[in-house]
Amino acid sequence: MSMKDLERRIKTLEDMEEIKRLKARYCAYCDENYDPEGIAGLFTEDAVWDGGIRGRADGQQEIRDFFTQASQRLPFAIHMVMNPIIQVDGDQATGIWYLFQACTYAEGNRAVWGSGRYDEEYVRVDGEWKFRHLKLTSHFWTPFDEGWAKTRFS
Repeated sequence: MSMKDLERRIKTLEDMEEIKRLKARYCAYCDENYDPEGIAGLFTEDAVWDGGIRGRADGQQEIRDFFTQASQRLPFAIHMVMNPIIQVDGDQATGIWYLFQACTYAEGNRAVWGSGRYDEEYVRVDGEWKFRHLKLTSHFWTPFDEGWAKTRFS
């Protein structure tokens, strides 16, 4: 293996780790009462946050506005993401993650389990990875005491 090939492989691994840290910051901001400034800052100006049944926000300002209201709907959430599949191509990348989430719906003060899949696009802006497109496809959102076999969507 040439030194150039080795450097390219190391750069790809470093990029993948940076993207994992980006995702971890997103989850941490969500779990800290959906910090709208922190979350919006992880996205490009023209990004799309598409939560499917949860809603959609186009552009950094709409993302900020959407998450300003999020803690009123979900006053408690713990985002656990796993099984990342990240593909890096220069200054662009894609990622797939699975979500398992414990949360509380404000309406009825109801404990809920959630699961879904994130499909994401990233772009490097001024040396920093950002979300360009985030899509969440929900598998289930079910009351804690009923489970997904009894009530898949709540």
